[in-house]
Amino acid sequence: MADILGEMRRTHSCCRLGADDAGSEVVLMGWVQRRRDHGGVIFVDLRDREGITQVVFNPEFNPAVHDKAQSIRNEFVIGVRGKVVRRLEGMANPNLKTGEIEVMADELRILNRAQPPVFQIEDNAEVSESIRLKHRHLDLRRPTLQKNIILRHRIAAAARRFLDENGFLEIETPFLTRSTPEGARDYLVPSRVNPGQFYALPQSPQLFKQLLMIAGFDRYYQIARCFRDEDLRADRQPEFTQIDMEMSFVGEQDIMCIAERLVQTIFSQVLEKNLPAPFPQLTYEEAMARYGLDKPDTRFGLELKEISDIVKDSGFKVFADVVKKGGIVKALNAKGCIDLSRKEIDDMAGFVSVYKARGLAWVKVREDSWQSPIAKYFSEAEKQALAERVDMAPGDLVFFVADQPRITNDALGHLRNFLGEKLGLIDHSAYNFLWVTHFPLMEYDEEEKRFQALHHPFTAPLEEDYGKLETDPLNVRSRAYDMVLNGSEIGGGSIRVHQRELQEKLFSALGMSPETYEEKFGFLLSALDSGAPPHGGIAFGFDRLVMILAGQNSIRDIIAFPKTQKAACLLTNAPADVSPAQLEELSLRIRKQ
Repeated sequence: MADILGEMRRTHSCCRLGADDAGSEVVLMGWVQRRRDHGGVIFVDLRDREGITQVVFNPEFNPAVHDKAQSIRNEFVIGVRGKVVRRLEGMANPNLKTGEIEVMADELRILNRAQPPVFQIEDNAEVSESIRLKHRHLDLRRPTLQKNIILRHRIAAAARRFLDENGFLEIETPFLTRSTPEGARDYLVPSRVNPGQFYALPQSPQLFKQLLMIAGFDRYYQIARCFRDEDLRADRQPEFTQIDMEMSFVGEQDIMCIAERLVQTIFSQVLEKNLPAPFPQLTYEEAMARYGLDKPDTRFGLELKEISDIVKDSGFKVFADVVKKGGIVKALNAKGCIDLSRKEIDDMAGFVSVYKARGLAWVKVREDSWQSPIAKYFSEAEKQALAERVDMAPGDLVFFVADQPRITNDALGHLRNFLGEKLGLIDHSAYNFLWVTHFPLMEYDEEEKRFQALHHPFTAPLEEDYGKLETDPLNVRSRAYDMVLNGSEIGGGSIRVHQRELQEKLFSALGMSPETYEEKFGFLLSALDSGAPPHGGIAFGFDRLVMILAGQNSIRDIIAFPKTQKAACLLTNAPADVSPAQLEELSLRIRKQ
């Protein structure tokens, strides 16, 4: 078959030409972004992944090529040979990198024709996300998405270079493994050769990277694909990517230091931005006390204040009763927001109800009084104490939530973020990093009536809390740490348990019988018995990091072929039915609903 390109071979991409190239003969190839006919002269904006160059088909310069260009339409794939010329004075386009020049076409090859696209290949085209995902191959031609995917590559490349230069080995771990409890549902894969048995796709490479430390590889990393069958949202996908790292003979500060240097390198090489280090650190307890969330956005103030001690004996029974039952009362001072309307306040009450708060009390601070339905229930001494604790001043609007600690913190923490946006308090050009440390080791699952690991069951507790494992497990702190950027957790890790005896104690505290943990984790316990070094690591949410650096609001816009919120691929129509023969090979039968 003849080569459709003939002797034509691309010499430049569509954004590499400038005034210094005037007079050069070049060959460009790409897609027709736009075709315009101006009085017989045809102008084509030729696009590739790098950008756009204007190509001119002039009948006076080459009549045959001009005639051929009459058939060109948007999204045709063409190759052009021609001479670079400067644009006429006053005709330069400052919005294009190549805006000072154009290419006068002397040869044209139509490499492929295209049907009219179902939507315009432009960033501002108004088209639903479902249509975009159905025709993702077209959507990915849009400049912003191409820029995002290129940025993703550059971040991954910068990470690989840094980790290689710092002694880390890139080692792949299996996709087909066994199901182990890690917090979300597994994606299961039936085995044909072992009928009735299943592999599980990994939620993370956690156990394998620990085994690599036990095997003596010392420093491991992987840009790893992970899978979780969980409810989705804007920053979650059923399959996602981590920058996964593990190190031996280290403590928390060693891992935090290398992680900070990795992030600094990425920002420096990709965004040309220098980050100050070390990053600030807050314990989990401090973060919850001040911000209500374990991933606080520190680009603005509006810190929470607990007032339980002040209102525990007040005449406002809602507050007093909550404190008596072991709950807490907290306040959030929206400084200078006294002019917010009652409707806006009611909308905020609806907002916090999403986080299970049963109400949102409020006080508007006037020059000589409080305006509030609850003001009459407090003594002057209590009002004075509240004013000092919460820094009340005339013009302020103060919100209160009273409930169990988790609900109170969750509701006011999210209200704080909402107000930060609403009041324009957030500098969206800033990058505020923070470490949150000493998370609780476990929490109590009310539905399953048992303790479960807050991160995973291989996280080491603080040594000074070992004695609480059996008597007070909810107050055992862990050697876990999260890196937070602008209110999003972008990385999390811990020092791992490296001794069998302690690991068995943790399994027991989580309600596992020896038979259960031997069945599920016997291979790990055996490995710990073989001489495991102290080790720990961290995993960065690569998709989330790219999303933040790209300035996007959804990780679907930085992943080439994402799934919908129902975990479906509209491009390929996956998931889909399979044939009865395939099911029979796997010893499976579909039960009709």
